[in-house]
Amino acid sequence: MTSPRCPICGKPPVAEYRPFCSKRCADVDLQRWLSGGYAIPAAEDEHGPSEAGEED
Repeated sequence: MTSPRCPICGKPPVAEYRPFCSKRCADVDLQRWLSGGYAIPAAEDEHGPSEAGEED
């Protein structure tokens, strides 16, 4: 079994920044989330977005 690696640079993780190896790699990952570099796919609502002015 291989040990986990930093998802940004591949170095061994440091406990303080786990799963990253450094604050820099943790910050790179955070920036990717904040800038839209990463996204979680979502299932489309089968009815789509509700129309403006439409009441349920």
